[in-house]
Amino acid sequence: MITGPLRSRIDKLWEEFWTGGITNPLTVIEQISFLMFARLLDLGESTAEKRWNRTQKGKPFPGASFAPTPAGQQIRWSNFRHLGGEAMLPLVRDQVFPHFRTLGTRGTPDDRSSRNTFGEYMKDAQLMIQKPSLLVSAVQMIDELPLGQGDTKGDLYEYLLGKLTTAGINGQFRTPRHIINLMVDLLEPEPTWVIGDPACGTGGFLVSVMEHLRKKYTSPEGRIVETENGVEHVTYTGDLLEPYRKHIQAGMFHGFDFDVTMLRIAAMNLMLHGVDTPDIHYQDTLSNAFPDKFPKYAANCFDLILANPPFKGSLDEQDVHPTLTGQVKTRKTELLFLVLILRMLKLGGRCAVIVPDGVLFGSSNAHVAARKLLVEENQLDAVVKLPAGVFKPYAGVSTAIVFFTKGGQTTDVWFYDVQADGFSLDDKRDPVEANDLPDVRARWAKRNPKKQTDRTDRAFFVPKAEIAANKYDLSLNRYKEIVHEEVQYEPPKKILARLKKLEAEIARDLEELEGMLG
Repeated sequence: MITGPLRSRIDKLWEEFWTGGITNPLTVIEQISFLMFARLLDLGESTAEKRWNRTQKGKPFPGASFAPTPAGQQIRWSNFRHLGGEAMLPLVRDQVFPHFRTLGTRGTPDDRSSRNTFGEYMKDAQLMIQKPSLLVSAVQMIDELPLGQGDTKGDLYEYLLGKLTTAGINGQFRTPRHIINLMVDLLEPEPTWVIGDPACGTGGFLVSVMEHLRKKYTSPEGRIVETENGVEHVTYTGDLLEPYRKHIQAGMFHGFDFDVTMLRIAAMNLMLHGVDTPDIHYQDTLSNAFPDKFPKYAANCFDLILANPPFKGSLDEQDVHPTLTGQVKTRKTELLFLVLILRMLKLGGRCAVIVPDGVLFGSSNAHVAARKLLVEENQLDAVVKLPAGVFKPYAGVSTAIVFFTKGGQTTDVWFYDVQADGFSLDDKRDPVEANDLPDVRARWAKRNPKKQTDRTDRAFFVPKAEIAANKYDLSLNRYKEIVHEEVQYEPPKKILARLKKLEAEIARDLEELEGMLG
């Protein structure tokens, strides 16, 4: 639960970076992530030391993340946070950051921990803070944040990520949290599943799955209810997830991205939401290198994939793995990702993916082939049309969520026309009362192709045969029926009489005006 005072602290920390000359939102969040990691590493070291002293009484602690030497101890957060700016800046820049880079090289690939997970993405990390006063101020503020408190640290980071108001690099932008939650809720992930995102960005989909599971697997005794200013907030501890803890921590969540900054943010996001060792990798999943570098994940691996892949246009065909272009001959990323996701899913695995509208109705051979692949060789479950303003202020592109299952058979496809998502559809995206998302959830749970046949309604089914006859067109407007209300007009003679009366009044006014002019 992010309280008013905590929000104010985050806002103040953000302002400190901007007034200190660091104004790129991604850079600000990245630098804050580094400093948070430094503090979390120190908190973890203290915990490991206490555990060691309980079980290995009398033996000197060998150090988990820091060497038990004066040089090793001085780079711990608990020690350097007390320094002045002139001493702190060179220490953090020249000793703390180089130490971070060594963490990712420790242990074997199977010996993952939060320290070497995040350390993997520190190889080229740089301290962008140049002003000693800004570093001291940032360290002091982060030291006051409740990073040791369960859910609060995750909520805190989500609030921080909410400040991303630029598109970032390569056209990437955050998927709105309420849209992510809708996709996760409809597919209802289980704690035994293996879940992936081939273009994970800040890790929003994976984090939402963790939050969904925590809420679903919390006993009545595990719910913590707090009240602030008369508003009740519930914290879900996920106490019933204990039997699945090992899988959740190290085997459940997998993400890929080709932007190192995004990977750092995604890893930190998951760690702060209780996933200690997220499996996040630097990789373009469409590339030739992906199946060779990650054969385990390249095919038949995932029970669930959630994604909003980048729609950045065309790729060099030579860079794309032939198993993708062999099925759909194209260079368009939005089509290639559909084929990639089908390859990565297990038989029976499910997916929810955001696509631009062009995927639904494009007339090129590649567009038709991609849709035919979904309909004829797999089970296309649903197309949920989103309003065009959902991704503002980042982009005004019109999109839809496509739900499908690998294998199986398509019989009828469920369509839903979302016209409002609870926020204004302009650049401001202010909260509004109109919101179809609760209705999407309710109708999804009760969907029935024999009952939901009214095509003037927001939700309806379309049989596969009709879709195939329309070149596998999946655009909602192809099938939705618009009801035109009959407008009643006055008889023509009445309208003419009224026009004559108006003309007479105008003529009199003109005569009066002419008389005044003499």
